[in-house]
This record gives sequence, structure tokens and C-alpha cells, in this order.
Amino acid sequence: MHTFLALPAVRAKGVEVRSVDDAAFETAAIRLLQRPDYSTLRSYVERQRDGTGIVTGATFTYKDGELVVTGATREPPFRAETTCGKQLSSLKWTLAHRGVFRYQDMYAIAQQYLTEHPGIVPAVSARFPFVLLDEMQDTSATQHELLDLVFASSPTVVQRVGDTNQGIYSDAGAMSGPASAFPLPGAAELPVSRRFGPQIAAVASRLAVRRSQQIHGAGPDGQVAVLLFDEATATDVVPTFERMAAVIVPEDVLLRRPPRVLGARQGRGGSHAYPQSISCYVPGYTPPGRPTAHRALIDAARAAGTQWRSGADSHEAATELWNALRASFTPLTGEGLPALGRLERSVATPGGRVRILLRELLFHAAAFDEAGWGMITEQLTVQMKLLADRPLKAVGLEFTPAAAAATAPGGVPKSSAAVPVVPAVPGTIQSAKGETHAATLILECLEKNGKKFDVTEALRMVAERSDPQRELKSVQAAVQLVFVGAARPTHLLVLAAHRDRGKRYAEVMIDAGWDVRDLTEH
Repeated sequence: MHTFLALPAVRAKGVEVRSVDDAAFETAAIRLLQRPDYSTLRSYVERQRDGTGIVTGATFTYKDGELVVTGATREPPFRAETTCGKQLSSLKWTLAHRGVFRYQDMYAIAQQYLTEHPGIVPAVSARFPFVLLDEMQDTSATQHELLDLVFASSPTVVQRVGDTNQGIYSDAGAMSGPASAFPLPGAAELPVSRRFGPQIAAVASRLAVRRSQQIHGAGPDGQVAVLLFDEATATDVVPTFERMAAVIVPEDVLLRRPPRVLGARQGRGGSHAYPQSISCYVPGYTPPGRPTAHRALIDAARAAGTQWRSGADSHEAATELWNALRASFTPLTGEGLPALGRLERSVATPGGRVRILLRELLFHAAAFDEAGWGMITEQLTVQMKLLADRPLKAVGLEFTPAAAAATAPGGVPKSSAAVPVVPAVPGTIQSAKGETHAATLILECLEKNGKKFDVTEALRMVAERSDPQRELKSVQAAVQLVFVGAARPTHLLVLAAHRDRGKRYAEVMIDAGWDVRDLTEH
């Protein structure tokens, strides 16, 4: 839909697509909001709790034969004909003309393109005689409607593959109609996992919320562990996990697939409950690709470099760093700098030389001292001006020291451990979907209703062998994400739970062969 319908539709209007990325759109929208043209809208969102989400979530929807601006999940809190409504629409269309889109925009654009050019349908269906829909459980109703427009009445064979227990999106965008019958009665089951062995398979099987599922682990013999902590030891959870991974996972495997730290939520909200999110365990955690106020380029380079080295998605890391560079070097006139994919590759061109410097940043950002950083930013300034061929405003190029290395409980630096430690890469469970890790740590987070904690609920369900389908919907949604995280590792799965809630299940976990460690007792 993106490649064969939405992108051609945009390019047919003479627009060069710079990015189709929610985080890049968010950065651009916040920057554009500061212009005087949007003063009324800016004043409104500043008075609202999480008001910037109205702007950063502005999305195209195809309605009554045209593209209209709505919110990502609901209508804006003001009518389209108001000053705020007009300014929001203007901001959205300005970014669209600059080639900056959200993922969801592409479906609305594709739907409009199909409606206005029905002759495309037989051409596309003839081009694809067989279609494989992977991750069917996360195919939204809008996506499926588009697929039906093209393939439902064609001879194309459509094969759907997925696991309803691994859905990561809310019910708001859930499938309806015929797609909701997935899987069909008699659908082939694939119960064997070669990613992990029996221990991890047993945990995943107990956390299968949507459909009862007995997973047979045919992969490496793995280990399951629980780390119990309190407010004073929450920051010890990740270093402890890293040392466990260094001991349990073969070194070559760990270097190839660094340990991952996953949580359902990124940042803290207004609740006093603890812990709420990844940031409770990893102070200063910055979600990759998310804009932060006055973020220095070197911080973006370090974050992208960490993601690059993890091997999780090297292209995404390079794209995020390039977007940070574009934010640091802004043309004073005309359009912004091109998308990464539009940069020339020849070293004889500014684009090719910028690519070389980009790679240098990805490889060495963590090791730069102030002098080295000064040298590379000078080179970047020269090449970016040549690339833009017009004056640029440079911001955020100053050097800032890297955060101090984490220490083990008791103040012993990690580097002093007898076994070399591979730093873990933090992120959301949702972002890790489909990945394979050597070791995975799932951090306890507050579920979306703010009343229960996901890992504690998962431990309770395993210990009590309760029926997942009899749980509250909010608990099911929280545990379903834990299931997705628990199905990532090959060798080591660790769950972190607050001691006050998790201690009661320790004996059952130990009897099941789990390694239970209480960090408050060390």
C-alpha cells in the first residue's frame, strides 16, 4: 500500500517524500508550531495537559471524497472551522507539502488514490497473484479495507499469517468484519518454536491471553529468572541483568545479539504509583527517535550509535541520526534538506561525503572527546552547507559529556566484573516485536488504567495457573505485551517485579526451576 499506492500518489502531486515516520513528523510539527502563524493553536495546546499531542498526532483521514485532518485516535477537541482547527489543518498540509508524513497518513492517501483512479485496482491485483499478510493480528480495519478494495474480487490468493497472542495495538484499531474471524476454523497451527527451549516456552504458554496455546520449545536450553527490587534498588535491575547475561549466554551469541531491556511504557505520567515506566529503572532514558527540548546532536548520535551497534535496525538508526542532523542544520530559505534515501552516494558529491560523516558518527559517537567532536562538526558544517547550497542555521552542535557509566550494586563499576559485560539496549516491548534476543529483561510497568502492574499480574497468572480469558480486559492487554516480550529471548528471560508485590510468588517460581533474586537483600 505504501510503495505501490501512497508514494506514487504523493509524487504525482509533485511532492518529494522526505519521511514517513511518526517521530520525524512529531519533531517537524513541534518546530513549525513555534511560528507566529500558529500562535492561537500554540496557546491552546500549551494550556492543555499533553496538549502537544493534538499537533504531533495530526493525521489525514479519507472522508467524503477528500483528505481531512483528524487526531491519531480521535477527533481534535475543536471544530475544523475554528481558528485552532484552521491552523491545525494549515500546519498539517504545510508539512505534507514538505513531504513529511505520519504512517497512518499513507492509508488515507492510498484510499483516495484508489477511489479516484479505479483502473489501478486490476493493475495491482495482476501484479501480485499471491499476497502474504504477515503479523495479521496487528492489521487494522483500515488496512484490511484497503486490501479488500484491491484483492477481494480478484483471483489473487491472499494468505494470512499471525499470532493473536502477540497483538501489540489497542482495541481501538482492531479488525472488524470478515478479518476479525482470523484465524479461520481449521487454520494450520505452528506450535513449535526453535527460538527458545522448554523453560521459556512454558512461561510463554501460560501467558497466552487471546487463544490457549501450548508452545513447544525446540531451541537452546534457556533460563528464566525474576529480579525483586524496591525503590532504592530499581536502578540496580539493569546492571544485574547485564551481569547475568554475561554469565549465562555464550559470548559470541551475546555480542551478535546484545541483551535487550523492555518495558510497556517509556516515561512517567502523573500517577504516584511506582514503578511506572522504563525511565524509573534507567534515569535519563530517552526513547529513540523522540524529540527532546534543545537536544544536542551528540546525544542523538550516541543514541543512534547504540541502536546501530545493537543490530536491531541499522537503517532506522541511520535515518534517526540523519533527521537529527537535518534538525541541527536548517536552511534559512527554501525547503529543508532531503531525506536520507535521496542523498547521492558518490564521494565526489556533498551527499556522498555527508554519508561518510554520518557513518563516522554512528561508529564512533560514544568515543568522541571534545576535540574530536569539534573536528567532526567542523567537517559536517562545511559539507552540509555544500549540500544545501544556501545559508544554514546551525544549532545544538556543542559537546556534552556522556552519562557516567552505570555501576553495580555496592558501587563497583561494571567493567571490573570477572566476565565482560555487554551493555543492554532499552526500548519498548512494542518496538521489539519480531526481534530475536540472546537475553531479554521485562521491566514491570503500570498498566494503562493506572491500577495494576503488568509483570506482577503475569507472575500471578503463572503461579495461580489462572485462566487468562477470565481476567479483566485491562489485565489481558497488559499481560499480552508481557507475552510478546517473553517470546523474544533464546537463552535468558528475566522479569523484574517490585518486591512488595512479587515476593509472594517466589516459592512457586523457585519450584518451577526459576532463578529468583531479591536485590534488596544484597
